[in-house]
Amino acid sequence: MSIPTIQAQNSQQNQNSQQNQDSQPEAKQQPITDEEIFAAHEGGKLSIGVDRPLATKRDLSIAYTPGVAQVSRAIAADPSLARTHTWASRLVAVVSDGTAVLGLGNIGAAASLPVMEGKSALFKTFGGLDSIPIVLDTTDVDEIVETIVRIAPSFGAVNLEDVAAPRCFELEARLIEALDMPVMHDDQHGTAVVALAALTNAGAVVGKELPALRVVIAGAGAAGIAIAEILLASGVADVILLDSKGAIHAGRPDLAEPRNAMKAEYAGRTNPRGVTGGTAEALAGADVFIGVSSSTVPEEHLAGMAEGAIVFALSNPDPEVAPEVARRHAAVVATGRSDFPNQINNVLAFPGIFRGALDAGARRITPAMKLAAARAIAELAQDKLSADYIVPSPLDPRVAPAVTAAVMGAATSPGE
Repeated sequence: MSIPTIQAQNSQQNQNSQQNQDSQPEAKQQPITDEEIFAAHEGGKLSIGVDRPLATKRDLSIAYTPGVAQVSRAIAADPSLARTHTWASRLVAVVSDGTAVLGLGNIGAAASLPVMEGKSALFKTFGGLDSIPIVLDTTDVDEIVETIVRIAPSFGAVNLEDVAAPRCFELEARLIEALDMPVMHDDQHGTAVVALAALTNAGAVVGKELPALRVVIAGAGAAGIAIAEILLASGVADVILLDSKGAIHAGRPDLAEPRNAMKAEYAGRTNPRGVTGGTAEALAGADVFIGVSSSTVPEEHLAGMAEGAIVFALSNPDPEVAPEVARRHAAVVATGRSDFPNQINNVLAFPGIFRGALDAGARRITPAMKLAAARAIAELAQDKLSADYIVPSPLDPRVAPAVTAAVMGAATSPGE
């Protein structure tokens, strides 16, 4: 299937109207009731479909015994045929241990399953990919790695979801090493890709280039570290990470503890001016605030930011600062919520990233592929760019095909 037709099967009929709607204020959404929510989840949100007819004995003989034995023999002789003659190469495993679910925290495997079902629904709707939720009743990294490696012949890629930091860093790294397929922790890299796309366009709105920005990131967990990484890769030199103890810098004694190894690494790669203290000190003269923590930011700290400031308050459901407060001091404001302009939403990134990686036959999701995805997302909004429109809508049917094509191009570039 060609890239431009990925979304066409599901949404071509409303593509033009959706693009027009992107520049219009959305109608106010009616309140959603608990009854409506529970009814929509009753029995789960997923089912398995059958893509071949099973109406006659001949159909059964082809799809199952005896015909299927021919395919199994062929795959046994040439394992590469599993890519073309099973669904594994089109199947994403959505894996979670339930330790960092949305804003709910460590709620366990069973309680995380509705979220993983939702993620699978997004994969199918926006990326045309089948996926299977796999929730594991263990938080032991060794056990999770062993489990996924053992069942790996069943799928073609792994989307790690809602795994708490710092274990998520080790888990992703070990699975990338152990598996010959794309692996990505979406809470890290999906967030980072969309944040970079949004920041690229926000900078254009206020007339500031990425490399010149002073950026403060509140939250040094999964998303914060990944955002710092992609900004550094994009040429942003002045990045300060904040955690509950304040600015991360090379002189902090607690960073010597083994559990803070990741923060210690970034202490040596960020905060080039050696800023110490908390949000007030970090935000003094800063161009950008990105919040990916449960903290709050006092308004007086935002007041110390530079002219033409940019605020991304991405915590859900409660942003680090109310958008109406942030707008008193910032030229561009974004949140993670759908009821405010500029929603920074992972669904803009992950369906196309995984689709592009799988369509390219890539064995890894590389930094170049993530940067390409961010550029593709940013470009889709640039024809109507404004302070209230820095990224396309998550429902814009152009997004997944554009990201897919960009990721495929990056995957097949020389040296990738």
